[in-house]
Amino acid sequence: MRVVLREDIDKLGRRGEVREVAAGYARNFLLPKGKALTATDGNMKRVEQERRRYAVIEAKEKEDAAAVGRRIAGVSCTIVRKVGENDQLYGSVTAADIGEYLAKEGIEIDKRRILLEEPIKALGIYTIPVKLHADVQGEVRVWVVKE
Repeated sequence: MRVVLREDIDKLGRRGEVREVAAGYARNFLLPKGKALTATDGNMKRVEQERRRYAVIEAKEKEDAAAVGRRIAGVSCTIVRKVGENDQLYGSVTAADIGEYLAKEGIEIDKRRILLEEPIKALGIYTIPVKLHADVQGEVRVWVVKE
């Protein structure tokens, strides 16, 4: 089934794009939630008008995300943990820990946006990517030190 997306959907497409999806996915998820419309001429014009309206809003969001990215780059996140033999951590440092530290610094970022593949389990300096916007990705330097 051909649909026109009304918003950006990860792994499917961006607002205004026409995509071919399974009929069940369209009928049971995309259409009822208002995330897409069937690809008719009238709906395509409607989505194009929405896209023009939201282009200004998205440009502002992207600019704000870039500003947050610059702030994050200037922050040195130092996390103190207890360690055992061979400098192995008791427990680990997770995306939630990094998010809490950034919140203390006045930068509110959802822990799901911190792209930590697996928890940090050793001392050291790490560069962790943070997805701030669909087109903007920042990096935060994390220092894991012993208590």
